[in-house]
Amino acid sequence: MANNVLWCCVKTLNSRIVGVYAERFASSPLSVCQTRGYAKKVAAKAKGKGMAKEAFKAPEVCKDPVRLTTHAVGVNVFKQGEDPALKSPEEYPEWLFQLSLGPPKKLSDLDPDSREYWKVLRKEHMWRFNRLHKGRKM
Repeated sequence: MANNVLWCCVKTLNSRIVGVYAERFASSPLSVCQTRGYAKKVAAKAKGKGMAKEAFKAPEVCKDPVRLTTHAVGVNVFKQGEDPALKSPEEYPEWLFQLSLGPPKKLSDLDPDSREYWKVLRKEHMWRFNRLHKGRKM
């Protein structure tokens, strides 16, 4: 009997203590953080304010042989406007036709006394060094 009375006193005392603590910490920031779940996922927004995202469009390929021989197709970088028309070869500078457009020259084809030879030699040496030391910690 004494056991039951003691148990009831402890039970009411615990409920009062829990009630006091609940009143004190109900509005504390700790309890707010503990009662919240995971953060909501934010929906992805387009850059800018309310602008729709434009889909990437590949450039149109010109297959007209007349246009390809009379205009520099693909040179115009603006959204509006036309590709520039090609001029006669006499209107272009002479150095333009002397440019090397083929593959780069090999080291064995160059003269060792030229500046170009030493530039290519240095570049090949750097490539070889980087290949040899790839993955090594220095």
